[in-house]
Amino acid sequence: MSVLYTGVWGQSVTNDTLAMPTLYGFAIAAPTPDRLDEFISFMEEELGPNGINTLVLRVDYNYSYESYPKLRNEDPLTKAQIKKLVKSAQSQNIALIPQINLLGHQSWASGLEKLLQEYPEFDETPHVKMPKKYEWPNKDSLYCKSYCTLHPQVHEVVFALVDEIMEVFEASAFHAGMDEVFYIGDDQCPRCGGQDKAELYAAEVGRIRDHLATSDRKLWIWGDRLLEGKTSGLGMWEGSYHSTEAAIDLIPKDVVICDWHYDVAEPTPALFATKGLSVISCFWNKAMVTTAHMEMMGFFQENSNPRMRPRYLGTMQTVWSPAGSFLDAYYGKSTNQSAMDQVASFKAMINYLDQNEK
Repeated sequence: MSVLYTGVWGQSVTNDTLAMPTLYGFAIAAPTPDRLDEFISFMEEELGPNGINTLVLRVDYNYSYESYPKLRNEDPLTKAQIKKLVKSAQSQNIALIPQINLLGHQSWASGLEKLLQEYPEFDETPHVKMPKKYEWPNKDSLYCKSYCTLHPQVHEVVFALVDEIMEVFEASAFHAGMDEVFYIGDDQCPRCGGQDKAELYAAEVGRIRDHLATSDRKLWIWGDRLLEGKTSGLGMWEGSYHSTEAAIDLIPKDVVICDWHYDVAEPTPALFATKGLSVISCFWNKAMVTTAHMEMMGFFQENSNPRMRPRYLGTMQTVWSPAGSFLDAYYGKSTNQSAMDQVASFKAMINYLDQNEK
């Protein structure tokens, strides 16, 4: 029996491996302090009992960082509050994975996020000014700002945040986001202008991965920048129009890909798996699409050879409204349609698990 590699959960994956524990994930913004206890109850009463074994929490700048206190948002979670989340997750055998958006998503609408507020010199496109009223499309192709991956001080700052959040979460994996990056290798950037965008993107993935590897931790990212968007028909959001897709062949093979498609269950997990990458198929707000994702990943797991099979890790519900809004809709306290659609998607996931995994 020969060992091929050590899997994302630490298992030895061998030539005769027929099955691995399937990942069932839930990704959402970290709750605000005033909703923390309610969210913990949701974890213990709904996530764990319904088979969800992985929770990705988008923290970003909503933590009381000690390394760079000026990068805290208002009313951040404290260390003691995070420890309550950790204790709850452990009680439910839920792997807790923190997320800080790195590279892209350094602004939203008309406002900068904390990193570029405090360190404007990290801005990849300082010539693009934030509008008073944001609209899409716009002449600057501004969706979200990025930091320049070649700025000599940027990693000193962001890696300090990563190290701090990983320690408090007691986590073995970190989600770096890295989705929907439209600004990279900008022609007006004095450091990376004119350089190959795929190589720049892959190099940043590699830096983050290598930093995490020094403490035996794994990197997760969204997969859209690794997919070609035009010929495939995936479009500029679920795929790349900015020539970063070649990075799929350049990034380390132990990076875990969260492959999101929200309108149909695109079969792109097979592409990532054939490239040697482990993949999670992700959905959002359409119950029928949720079920299709889960059926698709089940098909891939059942109909793949022993080398490919372990790369299909599982599926994950994503939520893009605040945690409080989701909880209100879940418990019938709100009729917000966007939140209700996400709740319906999640309920389709747990219904599938109930019918097929128990």
